[in-house]
Amino acid sequence: MKTNNKISGAEAVIKCLLHEGVDLIYGYPGGAIMPVYDELYKYQDKLNHILTRHEQGATHAAQGYARTSGKVGVAIATSGPGATNLVTGIADAQIDSTPIVCITGQVSSKLLGSDAFQETDIIGISTPVTKWNYQITRAEEIPEIFAKAFYIAKTGRPGPVLIDITKDAQFNDLIFNYKKCYGIRSYVPKPKLDLSQIKEAAKIINEAKKPFIVYGQGVILGNAEKELRSFIEKTGIPSAWTILGLSAMPTEHPLNVGMVGMHGNYGPNVLTNECDVLIAIGMRFDDRVTGDLNTYAKQAKIIHLEIDPAEINKNVYAHYPILGDCKESLKILTSKVSKNNHDEWLVSFEKKMKIEIDAVIKNDTKPVKKGLTMGEVIVSINKYTKGDAVIVTDVGQHQMVACRYAKFVRSKSNITSGGLGTMGFALPAAIGAKMGAPNREVVAVIGDGGYQMTIQELGTIFQTGVAVKIVVLNNDYLGMVRQWQQLFFDKRYASTEMINPDFVTISKGYNIEAERVNERENLNNAVEKMILSKKPYFLEVCVEKEDNVFPMIPSGSSVSDIRLK
Repeated sequence: MKTNNKISGAEAVIKCLLHEGVDLIYGYPGGAIMPVYDELYKYQDKLNHILTRHEQGATHAAQGYARTSGKVGVAIATSGPGATNLVTGIADAQIDSTPIVCITGQVSSKLLGSDAFQETDIIGISTPVTKWNYQITRAEEIPEIFAKAFYIAKTGRPGPVLIDITKDAQFNDLIFNYKKCYGIRSYVPKPKLDLSQIKEAAKIINEAKKPFIVYGQGVILGNAEKELRSFIEKTGIPSAWTILGLSAMPTEHPLNVGMVGMHGNYGPNVLTNECDVLIAIGMRFDDRVTGDLNTYAKQAKIIHLEIDPAEINKNVYAHYPILGDCKESLKILTSKVSKNNHDEWLVSFEKKMKIEIDAVIKNDTKPVKKGLTMGEVIVSINKYTKGDAVIVTDVGQHQMVACRYAKFVRSKSNITSGGLGTMGFALPAAIGAKMGAPNREVVAVIGDGGYQMTIQELGTIFQTGVAVKIVVLNNDYLGMVRQWQQLFFDKRYASTEMINPDFVTISKGYNIEAERVNERENLNNAVEKMILSKKPYFLEVCVEKEDNVFPMIPSGSSVSDIRLK
């Protein structure tokens, strides 16, 4: 603490975080951020810093923490390579609307633009993948910029914010006065609801014979799970989820008909092109959901509930756009729709599900003649977690299988890299997810390829003791790429076969209990042992090498062209 009521910029950074209610951050120190770390050392009783083993791990951990806790995640790094190592996680957070604040050190302001040691224009680099960023060059800017950063990150459609702080701004003094931000001119995080549009949408819903709901992560981000359920149960409309919307409703709810998208369920995809009204709630019509836009739901009236104006009519034209917070808009819409049921229409989904069970699901979850499948592993995890675990997935075949077969009974349970598809996401994100929900079981389900992209974060688990359960589904391939090579490139498996290390030995080197399963008869006991453990645990399951994930919509094809084999 400085005299004359002044403190250093570095201490101001710590005080700003405390004023925003931050008690946990992830990061990696270095020269340009060292003044902040020096002050952090003095505040260890109030602010817990988790030393990750790579800056990318810090951003993914901050994402996992934000997704389970509902708070803003914080990551911190030095300049140059430290800052650029954050970029993948920042981009992931941007496209998946995850609120994180990233703090980077920077060379002194007099050296900016001189190609000084470890200088990088992180503001220029991160501009396309942040909701907002700012470079602080004067200590007195720190309180106002931090207040704005947290406000922007968590309001409206959430997203990542980056603050770059020059080293001299960290050393220099300021009179500290923190005022939380409650509004910024020209920034309207929550659009005003158009009640006339809601009234029109309600009329269309009441008249519909084959209405269909697709809900996404906007429901979870908007804390609108209860409102969604009330709307669905009053209208009796069959409902499907996007990957990021999974867990907003219990998966076993009778009106939940499955997942849409490239590897989603057969019925929801095919019947998208048969519904007469499509109600999209908190989702953005991603290409993996829509397939060929020229053939997507052309017969249907589209009602789109969305908080971000940029998403309205971006990919799919909305006949009835309802711009606003879906927690508010759903509540009003529910009050205006009639109590109804669509039992005959629901039977159409049930018939399609029967086809999928016979053609795909039985083979995935109850195989008879072949080796272990990824689906069996997810079913076993369901058995011992009873659908109450947080499941964190990476990207690839294991991700699609987990999203297809995992059962969830409450929200904020499915944590995955959706829009960016980041290999290496799951392990550090699971660390953050567990710290954000310490009383919940957190299981990271990862492929052998993605696991090795951030395997160094086992060191973070070792140092913190965070009780993450890690399941690696090992097929000795980059499985999703191999599947495409098999189906579309005449089985030319170019650079997709993996020669893997002994994962069990590596885990034990980090003092993490570990086991490998090769045989079906050992699977359930191994999963039960893992779940019952109160410590971090690693389980490798060796699965069929050339299993494919079906159903599948070939890239660029219509949702009606979904393949069962």
